[in-house]
Amino acid sequence: MIHIKTPEELAKMREAGRIVALAHDAVRTSIRAGMTSRELNAICERVITEAGATPSFKGLYGFPAAACISINDLLVHGIPDDTVLKEGDIVSVDFGACFEGYHGDSAWTYAVGEISEADRRLLQVSEQALFEGLKYARAGNRLTDISHAIGEYVFAHGCSIPRDYTGHGVGREVHEDPAVPNFGPAGHGVLLKPGMTIAVEPMVIAGRPQTRTLKDGWGVVTRDGSRTAHFEHTVAIANDGYEILTTLKKEEHPENG
Repeated sequence: MIHIKTPEELAKMREAGRIVALAHDAVRTSIRAGMTSRELNAICERVITEAGATPSFKGLYGFPAAACISINDLLVHGIPDDTVLKEGDIVSVDFGACFEGYHGDSAWTYAVGEISEADRRLLQVSEQALFEGLKYARAGNRLTDISHAIGEYVFAHGCSIPRDYTGHGVGREVHEDPAVPNFGPAGHGVLLKPGMTIAVEPMVIAGRPQTRTLKDGWGVVTRDGSRTAHFEHTVAIANDGYEILTTLKKEEHPENG
């Protein structure tokens, strides 16, 4: 069941999203070669808790940390540990914050120092794919209009999308209906309505789309060892576009497809 958020609920989600954005800003300014993924996780958790929220992911389905930190060929759900970041790594940091019972969820992929031109292109394609999809995040469109736009952009740039992972609704729970695929035909799925809140999150692979789960039961890596990127915003659907909730400034975008 899809829950349409009231103005009061949206206000709480804006604050949750703002706190997520604060933590991402701290990651962006702190990430460097020589630090561990566990240290990055600690930064996320500290910012979230100091802002009066709780980490959405910690304990969710048994996950042991505040953030999923996934390096290079690790696509999603990386458990923070003592792995040391190296110059040239690309690191996806995915987490949420819960404020007064409502969640914000965002992922971003960061470069550690100077990265290769191929990795820079992967990040550019993946980030732009998010915004290509969001062009169709407006009341009156169908859910898979977003999916189709993401997939067509990624495929046109020679990258692939894993088949088993999607975006999702978000609000009182981290994961709510509907699932938001990252590829597929347009014109299907639920009709988008004002007050719907969804996390749109392209996960993009430079090589083939096949993945496997690590022995820890969480981390998902590419089978061919190719690198990955992950970009995600929580947004609210409006009549004339969408509002990004996981940001430090109000961002409304009425100029969509």
